[in-house]
Amino acid sequence: MADYQTIRTGAGARSVEIDQGLRAHMNKVYSTMSVGLLLTAGVAWAVGTNDQMVAAIFGTPLKWLVMFAPLIMVFAFGALLNRMSAAGAQLFFYAFSALMGLSISYIFAAYTSLSIAQVFLVTSISFAGLSLWGYTTQKDISGWGSFLIMGVIGLIVASIVNIFLGSPAIMFAISVIGVLIFAGLTAYDTQRIKTDYVAHAQAMDQEWLGKSAIMGALSLYLNFINMFMMLLSIFGNRD
Repeated sequence: MADYQTIRTGAGARSVEIDQGLRAHMNKVYSTMSVGLLLTAGVAWAVGTNDQMVAAIFGTPLKWLVMFAPLIMVFAFGALLNRMSAAGAQLFFYAFSALMGLSISYIFAAYTSLSIAQVFLVTSISFAGLSLWGYTTQKDISGWGSFLIMGVIGLIVASIVNIFLGSPAIMFAISVIGVLIFAGLTAYDTQRIKTDYVAHAQAMDQEWLGKSAIMGALSLYLNFINMFMMLLSIFGNRD
């Protein structure tokens, strides 16, 4: 992992420029992520509060397409990123966010609005604290990456298996472990976004910076959504 203070000190007179650029970069990451969350929330609420639309989607085989389409889009995004412009990547992210809203819209039919709001607030506070720690800590947590990614793969496999098993105990275990994994990823990804920027600060490739901000927003967005959904599974009140 590139050391922020070492690179910054080595940059000499450019240290102030690097600091300013880093703040602008992180603001871009967080603002893009926030817009994505607003799109997700808006689509989820619009669809989830319409009983006919919920029945048409989640009461038919169409639900499988809606459930797995966001996962397919994530893999497609990684494969196509190098061919996209920064503007194209941002548009793709917003389309993905809207599709994710459709995918999780059932929560408004399954849980009370109050519990959804409460869990969202808890997730927001937790996410902010974890991301702030990842940004400010002097500890190198880059070594967490491989273990956390392995954990995510395990969660995906276990979730797919449990679709057919329908075990509440397995679902609870997945949710508890998932909260811990995505909490760790929030701190890890925040530090990675920061150090990646500083490592490329000398070149100041605007196209790379634009795409990097979108990818950073996507990483943090996924951490937030997954933490929220798993906390909702644990603490949400069924409607």
